[in-house]
Amino acid sequence: MTLAHDVTGDGPSTVLLLHSGVCDRRMWDAQFDALAAAGHRVVRCDLRGFGDSPVDRPHLHADDVAGLLDGLGAERAALVGSSFGGEVALEFAVRHPGRATALALLCAAAPVGHEAGPELRAFFGRENALLEAGELDAAAELNAGFWLGPEADDDTHALVRRMQRRAFALQLAAAEEHEARPAGVTEAQLAAVDVPVLAVTGGHDVPDFRTLADRLATLIPRTRRLDLDWAGHLPSLERPEEISALLADFLDRP
Repeated sequence: MTLAHDVTGDGPSTVLLLHSGVCDRRMWDAQFDALAAAGHRVVRCDLRGFGDSPVDRPHLHADDVAGLLDGLGAERAALVGSSFGGEVALEFAVRHPGRATALALLCAAAPVGHEAGPELRAFFGRENALLEAGELDAAAELNAGFWLGPEADDDTHALVRRMQRRAFALQLAAAEEHEARPAGVTEAQLAAVDVPVLAVTGGHDVPDFRTLADRLATLIPRTRRLDLDWAGHLPSLERPEEISALLADFLDRP
């Protein structure tokens, strides 16, 4: 199955946008158009279990991404990943060496061991209780409130609720044998990633993601760290124009 996706722009370089675990490809509306206007061919996709991509067989997200790029005739691409999408981008860079030209990681998770802090553990406890009770709308509302920073407006909250609610519906309906396989990425493999990396975090996000970004900056030699004091966990939705400009600048650097 080809992942549901959109393509715009006709520039010589390909940029692939990978959404967070509470969103789908709709989270990139602003960046999708802005990066195309900056001269890139831009692809955004729904990973399996999100948006318009059902969970229909066992899979590994990084390999799904490679298959999508193959189908588009793109041997290499710069990857922009938000949260869970950042983890997938890192896994892709390791599993498909030479195909990633750059990685922009926005409040990214990482495919290495990390013990969640108390705030994150408490959130997952509340989310799991709501899901077990079948209260999917309340769980989606919880996610929007937890992950968005103080600058997100009502329309943005409503969009995140819709995207998260859709993901819950797809994932809870999926057969157990169709779950994603672990990528098995090691710290040594991450340390061998030799492309420019931008690791962005938000001052209003839970501390776990700053810890992970600092760890990645220590592991991956060509990493630039940037902390945005105004941002929550989803800065591309909170100040879309500012993040579009940040990404365009990063992607245009040699």
